[in-house]
Amino acid sequence: MKKGTIYKSLIFLAVAAMFFVACTKEVSDVRLDPQLATSQVLSVTSRTATVVGFVIAEGDGLSERGVCYATTNDPTTSSGKVVFTGEVKKATYTVKISGLDSVTTYYARAYAIGTEGTIYGDELSFTTLPEPPVVTTAAISAFSSIDATGGGEVLLTGGADVSARGVCWSTSQSPTIANSKSSDGTGVGIFSSTINNLSPGTTYYVRAYATNSAGTAYGDQVMFTTKDITKFWVVGTYNGWDNSDNAKYIISSESSSTAEGYVYFPAAGAFKLCTDHSWDNTHTFGDNGAGALTNPGSDIVVSAAGYYWIKASLADMTYSILKTEWGVIGSASPNGWNDEVALTYNTSAQTWEGVIHLTAAEFKFRANHNWDYNYGSSTGDQNLNAGGSNIPVAVESDYQITLNLSVANAYTYTAYRWGLIGSATPGGWDDDSNMTWDAANSRFTVTVNLVVGKIKFRANDDWGVNYGGDINALTAGGSDIDVTVDGNYTITFDPYNLIATITQN
Repeated sequence: MKKGTIYKSLIFLAVAAMFFVACTKEVSDVRLDPQLATSQVLSVTSRTATVVGFVIAEGDGLSERGVCYATTNDPTTSSGKVVFTGEVKKATYTVKISGLDSVTTYYARAYAIGTEGTIYGDELSFTTLPEPPVVTTAAISAFSSIDATGGGEVLLTGGADVSARGVCWSTSQSPTIANSKSSDGTGVGIFSSTINNLSPGTTYYVRAYATNSAGTAYGDQVMFTTKDITKFWVVGTYNGWDNSDNAKYIISSESSSTAEGYVYFPAAGAFKLCTDHSWDNTHTFGDNGAGALTNPGSDIVVSAAGYYWIKASLADMTYSILKTEWGVIGSASPNGWNDEVALTYNTSAQTWEGVIHLTAAEFKFRANHNWDYNYGSSTGDQNLNAGGSNIPVAVESDYQITLNLSVANAYTYTAYRWGLIGSATPGGWDDDSNMTWDAANSRFTVTVNLVVGKIKFRANDDWGVNYGGDINALTAGGSDIDVTVDGNYTITFDPYNLIATITQN
């Protein structure tokens, strides 16, 4: 090669090298420093949040990008972070933060790690939502043929007020509040629930529930089976053979499979026993000709008018019917324990009634002069049970007695002595002026000095039962009755027709 040609080539290479260096320096001078933005927070739940980051400039390149977060301002990667693991195709990237606490405010920033260290975007904040409460279901503590007692406990609110709680139940598993439910208050804590309107011999599933703004949560499922009972409608001549809920019925109890109850027949006639209202042979029972039940059987005969005790059992297909006359017997009654003092049946009220002078002792109800048929009160209230405890009398007086046996297996009584009370009476509002029974006029009476003021009629020195208002149509809990002139008065009170008289002597 010629010397001149070589020299020219060297000059060209030198110029090219200078141009390359100049170009490289120009590109380096305009490259941006790495920069991030935290663009938005999406899809916040009670435990998660989605945060979007944006790479404005990568600088010399980024080895990691993601979002850091904390419950305090200016979070860093050391306080908590989620690394973006997706494919880098564009400047925007999205990460999902999990494991957050409900109803908590968090602060988040996009971050990236490059050759120059860690950089952060601007800070955004978000608050996680409440979550449904935490509730447990209590075991069923008691149940009968038609109701049960359950409950539960709300352990945690979920971060929002518990606005409703209770139990829900169904004959299908996993019941919800769309099924039958109880309402048992609000807030956390233990609660008790009444489960009612159940069918006998039926399996039910129960779950406790609790509701807040985040939704409704349920406890574990428990189950129970109601006690089996038999219910017969008594359908016959006494009610025009009306086989509907209008008919009287007899029913078994939790302790006995034999159904029983009382029905008043105004005249001789007949009836059948029906377990539903269809009249089909499967559910209709009568006499088999030998004093036992059969399907559908012949009519069961009622020989005369009266108040009859009827019993029937599907277990052994038997029935019995007994005409009864009821009265009061005991050491508190005029006949002592020797014989009952008769009560009178009120066909309109369907109760046995009478006014009897009782001493401070005890009594029971007995029928047909026979101890096989007697009721007392083992619960010490107005509920009766067969062969129950003697009923105590604390105060000697004339008592208005009412015996109600017309609701099958739910027998009750009342025993009321009546008095006059009020600002017009000698005892004021503190002490009743006792009334006595005037048998000739069928009403209670008292003669007493009254002053201008108010009076009412009250039973057993207690405001649980009292009457006031118009003396020609007294009402329970009615308004005070005015006495406008001082004087000696005879006051009468008819508790059956709810009328009174006030006569100045």
